[in-house]
Amino acid sequence: MGLSLSITPLALPLKHPFKIARSEETVARTALFRVSDGATEGIGESTPIARYGESVESVERYFQENHLTLDDPFRLDDLLNEDIPPAAREGLDLALHDLIGKRLGQPLYALLGLDPARTPVTSFTIGISDPETTLRKLEEIGNHPVLKVKLGLGTAREQVETIAAIRDRYTGAIRIDANEGWSVESAIEILRELAKYEIEFCEQPIPAGSPEGLRAIRERSEIPIVTDEDSLTANDLVHLIGCVDGVNVKLAKTGGIRGAIAMIHTARALGMKIMLGCMVESAVAATAAAHISPLVDWADIDGPFLTKDDPFSGVSYKNGKLILPNEPGLGVKERVAV
Repeated sequence: MGLSLSITPLALPLKHPFKIARSEETVARTALFRVSDGATEGIGESTPIARYGESVESVERYFQENHLTLDDPFRLDDLLNEDIPPAAREGLDLALHDLIGKRLGQPLYALLGLDPARTPVTSFTIGISDPETTLRKLEEIGNHPVLKVKLGLGTAREQVETIAAIRDRYTGAIRIDANEGWSVESAIEILRELAKYEIEFCEQPIPAGSPEGLRAIRERSEIPIVTDEDSLTANDLVHLIGCVDGVNVKLAKTGGIRGAIAMIHTARALGMKIMLGCMVESAVAATAAAHISPLVDWADIDGPFLTKDDPFSGVSYKNGKLILPNEPGLGVKERVAV
């Protein structure tokens, strides 16, 4: 019997509106993948990024027009060829890895030869809000050891004051992410003002496509520079040599586990640090990413923190440290409705 695939849209209402420099959402929309060989089912999730012209609808449409033609889930090179758009490939990649792990009776981290004890601590992201809401979110987060704060909107003074107010109440590590919201000049100015607040790094300060702009910022900033929108896959990294300190790897950008591992090893070879990121997503995609987190320096796998009622369980957290499930495959489970 061949492989069968079903795709179901998944709506994930959020605890708070999630605002970044270019968009805002109150409900995250992803696509749930189920791949079956007739005896075993693998579960995956696609987290399309509108910034790159992808959506749940485009993912569904791709597989309506391009059916699976192979019946062997182990033929990953053929099943996950690079002609498949990244978001569509991500969902299929995760489901196939889950299916293979279940067939072999091993968790994904074991199939990849990774040590589950070496997972990093994840950051907890605070979206852009007014000062009062930002501090209220900070209170809800409590003593989580790492924050990532979204910036990129408002005046330079307002953004610096946001970080100052957080640092006045918070002693843990702070990372910032401007999501392409600054110019080279404003980035240099703001980062100079923020240096005294012990910022671990700044993610994507300026619009993608200007490596020399990133280089100019890096040369004038005490705060390390990490890319996101400038680094989609392993192929992008050669253009960033000497321009940044690290890159953000996301399954949604790389098309799943295989692409993410390729990007991680490429970044290592080029002397770049690596953050493993996520979208606002369920525990399916977050757990898949967590399985490869022993390979990276920093983690931002906080999607399950941001949703109200995740229909799945999987990765868990101990003082922010990612704890991987030991069940075969991804190890995610559907929650039973009460």
